[in-house]
Amino acid sequence: MNTQEKYSLAEMVIAHALKNGAQQVSVSITESRNNDVEIRNQQVDRLTESNRNSLTVDLYVDKKFSSHSTNRMKKDELLKFVEEAIVATRYLAEDEFRLLPDPERYYKGGSPVPDTFDQSVATMETRIRIDLARAVMDEAFNRDERIISVSAGYSDSVSNSVMVTSNGFKGDTARSGISLSASVSVKTDQGRPSDYWYESAIFFDKLKKKGIGEKALERTLRKIGPRKISSGKYPMVLENRVAANLLSPLYSALSGYSIYQKQSFLADKKDQKIASDILTIYDDPHLPSGPGSRNFDGEGLALAKRAVIEKGILKNYYIDTYYGRKLGMEPTSGSSTNVVFTLGSKDMESLVKSMKKGIFVTGFNGGNCNGSTGDFSYGIEGYLVENGSIVHPVNEMNISGNMKQFWMNLAEAGNDIIEGSSFRVPSLMIDQVDFSGI
Repeated sequence: MNTQEKYSLAEMVIAHALKNGAQQVSVSITESRNNDVEIRNQQVDRLTESNRNSLTVDLYVDKKFSSHSTNRMKKDELLKFVEEAIVATRYLAEDEFRLLPDPERYYKGGSPVPDTFDQSVATMETRIRIDLARAVMDEAFNRDERIISVSAGYSDSVSNSVMVTSNGFKGDTARSGISLSASVSVKTDQGRPSDYWYESAIFFDKLKKKGIGEKALERTLRKIGPRKISSGKYPMVLENRVAANLLSPLYSALSGYSIYQKQSFLADKKDQKIASDILTIYDDPHLPSGPGSRNFDGEGLALAKRAVIEKGILKNYYIDTYYGRKLGMEPTSGSSTNVVFTLGSKDMESLVKSMKKGIFVTGFNGGNCNGSTGDFSYGIEGYLVENGSIVHPVNEMNISGNMKQFWMNLAEAGNDIIEGSSFRVPSLMIDQVDFSGI
């Protein structure tokens, strides 16, 4: 279906739902395609293509709410699907807060359409996908006698969708994404260390295609001979590619859902200091060609650049319409777009060199964070650093503490964001982190 056909189908579903007793209706129709190639030890191990069509209808019936999805797009089947969904909704409990957003909050056009779609990704030939993955594989395969396994992967996705509501919203989006990755494992007397590397982008011509296999092999070989060190408080440099692991609990605590469910250690902290002055984060939906760029969210709410945390002060939560009503708070959006950190002046290597004695963390092995209290414990892997130089790998160690104090100890932000990610977080240096080892 083209975009206009999707709009026509959505409007037909809305009209039928209203005719059959719904007071409000929202319909989203999405078409998507994903391609994946995996090559393991020079053999094509997996080659998949999946195409999905789905229609989701949100129904508001007599103060009751339900959401239903189907991939059946024939008119007669859809109309019957909607009728049955309305009947099912009437059995649910009433919820006075379940209403569509105020139409005044909808995106009404006027902003440039985000540049987030590459047609060349949608039309790429299978042979090109395989050749790209094979080139990544060749960078690492048989390059060291200790290698026992090398895998390389290619992945792409394209999607387009429309959304229509019964109280006046209409909008459509198109998005693409592409990535290349490599994973290497080696055999040593002390075990079988492994590591990976990947690159991702929206546009094919912006994707870094060389050095991925080499980087995965280099990272794996650096892990040989790990040792635990004495427990204690150490400064930590957190690699940008894994920093989101520790940012995730912070962001979960900012959601309306977590606040309402009393699972947020940041509830009632707006306009208060929750981190060091180093931490400034903006949510920027209009970042040029940003992976998370869009003009409206999943409800149709108009989006704008806004501060989330500014010099350590919490400025905004992520509040959707439903939880905004339940909490008595103004809705902003229930989801993030491009999470943009204010950067420092040093790259990751310079941050490491600035440590007298500390830990350079490059990975996590399990762990969790209590959303209500902020207490956390995570297994880590990385490297001991002394006088600015890496001494040896470390593993079988944990970091623990509380998120509220952890972010207060943020000492420095790097300048090395990952361009292909919507979480544009650099490497970070955090002081006084509790490490458990020997």
